[in-house]
Amino acid sequence: MKILFIGDTVGKAGRAIVRQYLESLQLEYEADLTILNCENAAAGFGITPKIADEFFDWGIDVLTSGNHIWDKKEIMPYLDKNPRLLRPANYPGDNPGTGVAVLKTKSGEEAAVLNLQGRVFMPPTDDPFRVADKELAKLPKHIKVIFVDMHGEATSEKVAMGWYLDGRVSAVIGTHTHVPTADETILPKGTAFLTDVGMAGPFHSVIGVVKEDVIRRFLTSIPSKFESASQDARLNGAFLEIDSQTGKARHIERVHRR
Repeated sequence: MKILFIGDTVGKAGRAIVRQYLESLQLEYEADLTILNCENAAAGFGITPKIADEFFDWGIDVLTSGNHIWDKKEIMPYLDKNPRLLRPANYPGDNPGTGVAVLKTKSGEEAAVLNLQGRVFMPPTDDPFRVADKELAKLPKHIKVIFVDMHGEATSEKVAMGWYLDGRVSAVIGTHTHVPTADETILPKGTAFLTDVGMAGPFHSVIGVVKEDVIRRFLTSIPSKFESASQDARLNGAFLEIDSQTGKARHIERVHRR
């Protein structure tokens, strides 16, 4: 099974470059499953139902997210209506939505997508390691291909999750920092890993935000509004090839377009 994953998509610039390259990337990589992290898609903060529908219309199969999923209140009922939009599974269970999606891919085979969020330097959530155990135990035994979006700030926590799940899932790919790392690998028991996939968004910025806004806050320490930047849009992602019979990764590579 071939999986295309697109990193945190930031604002209008991020959405535009995704739309520009999505179809060609899917054709180039013969993607059976396309996943995108959408938590910054609406002007950098959260996502709206309209934008989610646009992503699905363009050909995204599953949307993952993170701590910003709650920023737009109108997304709350949508989370319950569309199980292909995920919020991290380790938020308390009475919150809207789900953190796991099981779906039939274009190859005709089923795959699972699990969304988790770290706790280091992040808003409080339940333990992602133990929640991962519980969610994996719930999956039907015939599901072999399991993709994990580990949304977290700390490199160490994401690396630890990769090792913790090695051999139990097909891939653990980190999101949240908007900065791509160059450590893609296949761990000893067959799990593909990348600490952070980066963002699809404006690079003439500070991780997607207008640079002057961020510099001003560093200089003054006064809270101020952040706005999504617009210049030098680039797309960062990852391509993975998974053995559908065993669930083990055969190949991982970073994807970059500008």
